[in-house]
Amino acid sequence: MDILMKIWSYFAVNVLQQPAFMIGLIVMIGYILLRKSWYDVLAGVIKAIVGYLILSVGSGGLVSNFRPVLVGLKERFNIGAMVIDPYFGQNAVTAGVEEVFGKTFGNAMILLLIAFIVNILLVRFSKYTKLRALFTTGHVQVQQASTAYWLILFACPFLIDNNASLLVVMALILGAYWAVGSNLTIKPCQELTDGAGFCLAHQQMFGIALNTWLAEKVFGKKKDGKDIKKIDDLELPGFMSIFNENMVCTSILMVIFFGTILCILGRDYLVAQGFLKENASMFFYVIQTCLYFSVYLAILQLGVRTFVTELTASFQGIADKLLPGSLPGVDCAVIYGFGSMNAVPLGFLAGFAGQIIAIGALIALKSPVLVICGFVPVFFDNATIAVFANEKGGIKAALILPFISGLCQVFGSAIIAGWVGMAAYGGYLGMWDWAVVWPVMTAVMKCLSYAGVAIVVIVLLAIPQIQYRKDKKGYFLITEDYEAYRALKENK
Repeated sequence: MDILMKIWSYFAVNVLQQPAFMIGLIVMIGYILLRKSWYDVLAGVIKAIVGYLILSVGSGGLVSNFRPVLVGLKERFNIGAMVIDPYFGQNAVTAGVEEVFGKTFGNAMILLLIAFIVNILLVRFSKYTKLRALFTTGHVQVQQASTAYWLILFACPFLIDNNASLLVVMALILGAYWAVGSNLTIKPCQELTDGAGFCLAHQQMFGIALNTWLAEKVFGKKKDGKDIKKIDDLELPGFMSIFNENMVCTSILMVIFFGTILCILGRDYLVAQGFLKENASMFFYVIQTCLYFSVYLAILQLGVRTFVTELTASFQGIADKLLPGSLPGVDCAVIYGFGSMNAVPLGFLAGFAGQIIAIGALIALKSPVLVICGFVPVFFDNATIAVFANEKGGIKAALILPFISGLCQVFGSAIIAGWVGMAAYGGYLGMWDWAVVWPVMTAVMKCLSYAGVAIVVIVLLAIPQIQYRKDKKGYFLITEDYEAYRALKENK
């Protein structure tokens, strides 16, 4: 048993928690199953890994460049609050789970393994489960396993003394959430990308599905029969036409937006924290810092183009031989290579406005739990939602729905983190599903005990059954033959 745990630990640390190598492994298995030559397999694996590393540089750069700005608001003005951010949330679990529940954080990694196996089995038996998506985003799985570990320990204290039963229950819930959530993003992703062959496996899967549906139903239908106006359809007059170009639009918006925040923080604070050298120009520091947003976004989009082609081509081997009719679930940043580029900064800004208003409301209401924005939720949730919302509902949906999402992120996180005790340790995951869906699931399990656990699992597994019954002809066709699926929809 010890040998098996060491093997698993080595794999989890070096492959599963390193998305680039996890993607490389999937590409290698897929091409081998397709009987590609060894040099084609090698080339595909290299391009997939390098592409994901490029994406990681862009994504990591966005986070590292702007997280100090947002956290700086907390330190500069001495606001005692928790940060909604996946990394702060994971640190909170690491710091507090043993003190609060008497459990070690190592159990969260065992939970990850069993939940991943549950996800594979649910997809393998798709004929019965109707689930078609494999969650492959390893670093997100680690963050979610950590937070789910805390939430389910809180909701199911009757299982704490039986470690085996606890892990099985946790894995069933988390594995079902991974499979069902990523499965919900298949239709939005396939329709947005014209059948690129992937779905999203991240922190806002239910949020994507709900907001895409709302965008289409609420904003996507015009009574006068005219087409909806999308972001790229805007014809801006005179000098405003420069905003039609993504790089220029993003740069100007970030200079105005984050430049204002940097000026509020002040030169003395930036120098004291080592962000700005004493003899450096404040003006050019602000300009450079804000323009890096466009730089990292361009890098991210290059990474997407590099690895997505290899992943989707190779995954056909896995889908044909091991997991029929399935798609890989990938990082939400992948979607930024599709749809409107300007939806990304506009969705981010709309979501940030929602978060700021929600935080102001918490302060005004003297909430016992205050929240500080984290860059990961405010950007990756709201920018992603905006891309899908713009496609189905136009510019109004791309601004209104991320704004509402920002409200949900702050209010939902404050409620659940305060209730379960994570706020005391400085952070909570804070992204859409974990601020909206998981608080509901936690409340059901906490209030109804064993019956609550059963209800959560049954409801999760019922969702793909409902999806299937609404579109029996197109449900599996959308993953197996997108051209045939599109023809079917056009005929309808």
